[in-house]
Amino acid sequence: MASVIYQCIEQIGSKIIENKDFLTELDREIGDADHGVNMARGYTEALKAIPQEEEDIGAVLKKTGMTLLSKVGGASGPLYGTAYMKAAKVAAGKKSLTLEDARAMMDEIIAGIQLRGKAVRGEKTMLDALIPASEALTAGMAEGKDVNACLADMCSAAEEGVEYTKTIRATKGRASYLGDRSIGHQDPGATSSLYTLEAIRDFVAGL
Repeated sequence: MASVIYQCIEQIGSKIIENKDFLTELDREIGDADHGVNMARGYTEALKAIPQEEEDIGAVLKKTGMTLLSKVGGASGPLYGTAYMKAAKVAAGKKSLTLEDARAMMDEIIAGIQLRGKAVRGEKTMLDALIPASEALTAGMAEGKDVNACLADMCSAAEEGVEYTKTIRATKGRASYLGDRSIGHQDPGATSSLYTLEAIRDFVAGL
């Protein structure tokens, strides 16, 4: 039987693949029109590469990151690859995760993406979804909320972040070439980040 972490990655991949046309359409407006297609291909390849019975969460996340890095084109491959490999450091050798682990993983992911992408919040990138999500997780933990409530809060915050990207000008990547014309369009990377968190939320809720 497939391990829990494999099943989780499978659910994330299914969510991305299900929405690949929409993600590509978003990218057509402000990018290379390939985000959804590239991400779908990356997860398809990752699920082939991951041993289904592997229970070491860190090992699975690292393999996923390495595969996305090599199979996803453009900026998304390095950024998502970095995200998974940074998360893998926190989860190395673990077969289950706590909310503290999740917070540490989000810290590592955000720091890694900021370093790799030379980006900060407010530049119309995936960070505009991930940073609010991380803040919501920290707030939920401080309030003593359970895992499902914290993940729900993370998704709500990320969704608000995606909406926020519609209101700002892109200053990173190909979208930055459009200048003010990028205003009014939501960021594809922030959207796929939201889908990732939603898939995790739904998977954990179903355990």
